Amino acid sequence: MRIALLEPYYGGSHRAFCDTFIAHSRHDVTLAAMPARKWKWRMRGAAMWFARDEISWLETKPDLILCNDMLSVADLRALLPLAMRTIPIACYFHENQLSYPIPDDQVRDFQYGMTNITSALASDAVWFNSAFHLEDFLVAAGALLAKMPDYVPTGVCDAIREKASVLYPPVEVPELDTPRDQDQPLTILWPHRWEFDKNPEPFFAALIRLAQEGFAFRLVVLGEQFRTAPRVFADSWEALREHIHHAGYVESRSAYWDMLASCDVVVSTAIQENFGIAVVEAMLAGCQPLFPDRLAYPELLPESLHDPCLYATDHDLVRALRQVLSGERRLHRGELLGLRDSVVERFGFEHGVLAIDDAADGV
Repeated sequence: MRIALLEPYYGGSHRAFCDTFIAHSRHDVTLAAMPARKWKWRMRGAAMWFARDEISWLETKPDLILCNDMLSVADLRALLPLAMRTIPIACYFHENQLSYPIPDDQVRDFQYGMTNITSALASDAVWFNSAFHLEDFLVAAGALLAKMPDYVPTGVCDAIREKASVLYPPVEVPELDTPRDQDQPLTILWPHRWEFDKNPEPFFAALIRLAQEGFAFRLVVLGEQFRTAPRVFADSWEALREHIHHAGYVESRSAYWDMLASCDVVVSTAIQENFGIAVVEAMLAGCQPLFPDRLAYPELLPESLHDPCLYATDHDLVRALRQVLSGERRLHRGELLGLRDSVVERFGFEHGVLAIDDAADGV
């Protein structure tokens, strides 16, 4: 097949998805991409750009258009040349603007959520990056439509569910041979974006408390940084100065994987996560997970590891970290290898790209 991959926000997990799919797909994939800036303007205007200005992909005469939630599929279909409007379109949902949390000082603009709904309706296939995300989207879509004062369309969520599938994003599997320094204290990893939805405050509060209790540990803070970051990052550096091994984005992928492989425990405190490529990569590098028992996180782990690797509250996080650092809650080598095998089998690029390729054949 000839697939046109339209990416309005080529950065972060979106970029990882595109690059991995292009590298391993059996299909002929042409990428048309826009830089990862100003997501609201991307949702408003990307369809016009792809249909009118970025037209080189049209010359490939694609059999399928693959785009994502940052693009208005209804606008794209309407703006394409008449002869191109019947090309099947699959829309991949990395996130959605129906349930994505917003800062307390902002008011949700429902138009972005409506765009997600009409994109799903206008697509021939709708793919979600986790089962959690699919169900979360449908619940939120129904709640938004219920806010309409009258003329509420019926059967919308049923129509979306009928053409929806769960396709995990394919994750590159590195060949790592970086032995850990057994003489070093355990290294705790934060691999997430430096943004409010990753909820860094309880993470740093827990580490500062453990540092005050005298626990030895190293801290690695990775993830993309933007113009502004939550104040808790800068406010925590002094209290954790003796523990910080690295803090900052790592541009090189090989250096990034080496950094992951030097860590022992990957922690999340996020209030928004529909999949979590960063934490999946950390588990592939041998890190023990410590995730909140919410969002997509339980879906990432074998059920046998839910008890040692999931926590319920911020208070439970402090206790869980204390138990990991003391060795009481530490996974043994066999469990870590089993976890890695499970992650490779379910989320590795070979299985993930094959599943997407097969789904593309069926659109």
